Amino acid sequence: MKPKKRHVLLLLWLLLVCSGTTEAIEPISTSIAVGMAAALTGFLASYQNILYYFHECCRPEWISLNRTGLQHDLETKLFGQHIASRIVLKAVSGFVANKNPKKPLVLSLHGWTGTGKNFVSQLIAENIYKEGMDSSFVHVFTAELHFPHSNQIETYKSQLQHWIKGNVTNCAHSMFIFDEMDKMHPGLIDSIKPFLDYYEKLDGVSYQKAIFIFLSNAGGESIIETALNFWRAGRDREEIELKDLETALSLSVFNNKKSGFWHTSLIDKNLVDFFVPFLPLEYRHVVQCVLAEMEAKDLEPKKSVAEQVARDLVYSPKSERVFAVKGCKTIGSKLDYYM
Repeated sequence: MKPKKRHVLLLLWLLLVCSGTTEAIEPISTSIAVGMAAALTGFLASYQNILYYFHECCRPEWISLNRTGLQHDLETKLFGQHIASRIVLKAVSGFVANKNPKKPLVLSLHGWTGTGKNFVSQLIAENIYKEGMDSSFVHVFTAELHFPHSNQIETYKSQLQHWIKGNVTNCAHSMFIFDEMDKMHPGLIDSIKPFLDYYEKLDGVSYQKAIFIFLSNAGGESIIETALNFWRAGRDREEIELKDLETALSLSVFNNKKSGFWHTSLIDKNLVDFFVPFLPLEYRHVVQCVLAEMEAKDLEPKKSVAEQVARDLVYSPKSERVFAVKGCKTIGSKLDYYM
């Protein structure tokens, strides 16, 4: 990053003033002028390093994983997601610790609405980038905003490749979050397949240190089915393991014609490192969400209010009322009504 033009002109003016008066002043003053010129020259040389502390850039001062912070956030702010919490912590910390990864980190987060997919992507960003989701190196794409028209898919493919290449060229440690993958046009996401593959460089650009996160409701039904089977068998949900879900989840997503992952080469070529299942939330988890929302709004946590909010939500199956249909998605807006 170069010094701003006005700063350079100011420095040059000061140097000219100093040099222009040396004939009319005493030798001691000349020494001061020379010293000032040297100091200003040194400042100009170090200007870039100083600026790094005040303006976000692709350096460790601004991009560095806080593993302890991420672990704490996942353990205390994310409810009912023991599988997702464990996978995300290990996957992200292991990837960032690897100085020479062979490919970018690719995570695909799946589950019902309101189970924490967006929230987890936010936690990851906040514990890697000093500016969190506001970082200029974190990029969010949504199907309905960025790719709304099915008849423009070829244009979108070209734009998407251009956006990703440009941003990774600017910073190798960029993060890309694709929301609403279940609403994305099938075939579009295949356009970025080369960036996720095991290539050291493509057209002189390395994508190996980037992070790609996909968020989708697709596969949610298979996750719910497994969780419900455990519940009906009287087994604790914490007994559910990744192996109980991963294969069925990946197949469900791959074969879903309404999903952006339908028959995608990203799955077919095993470029998704982890399919991360988000379990449907039960009543007790919703209560935790409400209490956390109260705290976030600087309200006195009242369990009686939290329980009332949780009771009034819609649950599924209707006869058993096991899982909150919208999870914790609408808690923020509903809480105002009860306070």
